[in-house]
Amino acid sequence: MPATTRDERLATIKEIVCDILEIEEDEVTETSLFKEDHDADSLRAIEILAALEKEFGVVIDQAELPRMTNLQGVYAVVSESAGW
Repeated sequence: MPATTRDERLATIKEIVCDILEIEEDEVTETSLFKEDHDADSLRAIEILAALEKEFGVVIDQAELPRMTNLQGVYAVVSESAGW
């Protein structure tokens, strides 16, 4: 069953991000920066984007990647693409 509340969706996004960045979920906050705080590179960012597209059935333009610097940014981009 797809996630329906903001918290559920955010938890799913966080799970995907942590999985790809190979970090513990308690290391990530909504505003911690993937690149600066968690050593993510652009390849990981693209992996995250692809995983989110698959998970939520949306298409995300790679031009949105600069906004996807933390969980808040990722949630904003995904929610716009998904129309939440």
